Amino acid sequence: MASEFKLKGLTSVDLKNGQKQECEVEGVEGGKVLLVKAQDGLHAMSPNCTHYGAPLMKGVVTGDGRITCPWHGACFKISTGDVEDAPALDPLAKFKVVQKDGGVYISGEESALKAGRRKLNIKCSAKSQEHTVIVGGGSGALGAIEGLRGGGYSGKITVISSEPYQPIDRTKLSKALITDLSKIAWRSEDFYKEGDVELVTGKSVKSVDFKGKTVTSEDGKSFSYSKLILASGGIPKYLPMEGLKGDLGNVFLIRSLPDAQAIMNAAGQDGGKKIVIVGSSFIGMEVGNALAGMKHDVTIVGMEEEPMQGVMGKEIGSIFRKLLEKNGAKFKLSASVEKGTPSSSDKSKIGAVQLKDGTSLEADLVVEGVGIRPSTDYLRDNSAVQLEKDGSISVNEKFQVPGVSDAFAIGDIATFPYHGPSGNGKPVRIEHWDVAQNAGRSVALTINSNGAEHKHFIPVFWSAAGGQVRYCGNTPHGWDDVIIHGTTDVSEGKQSWTAFYTKGDEVVAVASMMRDPYMTQSAELMRRGKMPSKSELQKGVEILEISIPSEVKI
Repeated sequence: MASEFKLKGLTSVDLKNGQKQECEVEGVEGGKVLLVKAQDGLHAMSPNCTHYGAPLMKGVVTGDGRITCPWHGACFKISTGDVEDAPALDPLAKFKVVQKDGGVYISGEESALKAGRRKLNIKCSAKSQEHTVIVGGGSGALGAIEGLRGGGYSGKITVISSEPYQPIDRTKLSKALITDLSKIAWRSEDFYKEGDVELVTGKSVKSVDFKGKTVTSEDGKSFSYSKLILASGGIPKYLPMEGLKGDLGNVFLIRSLPDAQAIMNAAGQDGGKKIVIVGSSFIGMEVGNALAGMKHDVTIVGMEEEPMQGVMGKEIGSIFRKLLEKNGAKFKLSASVEKGTPSSSDKSKIGAVQLKDGTSLEADLVVEGVGIRPSTDYLRDNSAVQLEKDGSISVNEKFQVPGVSDAFAIGDIATFPYHGPSGNGKPVRIEHWDVAQNAGRSVALTINSNGAEHKHFIPVFWSAAGGQVRYCGNTPHGWDDVIIHGTTDVSEGKQSWTAFYTKGDEVVAVASMMRDPYMTQSAELMRRGKMPSKSELQKGVEILEISIPSEVKI
């Protein structure tokens, strides 16, 4: 039942379009709302993003009535609180604003005020003959489920996943090595039951009959579909070298909850283990940082001069190296691995990693973070589709699989046309949680609109490699220069910077650390084709001073 609450200390509200004000609510312990003026309307809503709780007071308001989280790019429609873009799932709670008797009041549910969100209601008893089958239970599947039911889809939904649990926050596996399912499951199993979403877990898909519109699982069960969403994700790769290709124990990959559990069972919580991380990109750096923080003796081996150099550049890569070194990690860079050798005390387990320069790194355990391949083995001999050389599926702008009807592919298995800066529709495959989830939401929109709509988005990702880095954009044609604003000095936590990656005079990607909401502002400007040029940035243009217009380019 709706109640009326007074906002503390306010006699009136005088905001301009795009302005925000956070207010305390009288009589509700810890109660707060965010007032936002957008499109000439005054709105009151939950003050924090429903993803990880970022303060929306630091978010970005756009001319078309969106508010975007300053941390990870989650976006909400201001007029309704509904989720516009990943990675948030629950909508914001909305409250009516009333100015009267010399004060400002809001009207709404006290429970929503305390919860700081409006729980997405996907309760459904499938009524139509439609049946959407989703292959995979990761981020793409999660976005599709939430987008379908949130958009009013009334058909049956079946999810077939090789993982033995409901969709989880996979990002926390490498960043924090969390081993408790209850701490990383986005929704309870009951949530999916209420939404009439059948979860077929712990089962891989054996084949797809695109003509007959059926999917067959490894146990021989068939599922007929009217719409099919392929979201089977990626398979982590072992190095094809003696002792490191899965032939010795205590050599681990990291992709699923059992992987994290196995690593922590071998490492323990008490520190002191000698651990070698092979791979100095995002996964390796995140796992290395987490284990170093537990006081293990961690050495990270990478082929580049600096970690993450291929994506972030040498200067920014050196920042992450220094941050991890402060946390206790060591590095062997510009290095190549030759093999793994067994322990002298147990020949079945790893004992050391041998480098090609003759260095021997003692190891109680090894974690490999050397990339993934698309999980499309079930389609390899299917004459209806043609896989790309890397095993992915090329799709169109709506993520539709060419040559077959009513089938989509998203996430790590999809190569799709990119229309962000310097993209020009060039096919790309992007392995990130946020991209997969937004693709799932785009497909859900297409299905719910009977093919009339779809959504482009600017890729966003983040990492916890010694510090919280935000990144938006993509570099399908590469980049030739990096403009860095701020300080990159990691001493005493002074690093606060924005890196603009340019191709010619165009900014194609932006990374930041300790400078929210620069990444979010950049992503919204990119969506509108309004990102300043390299030459403008060199002349001192401040992107936070640029208002976000309504018109969207992509």
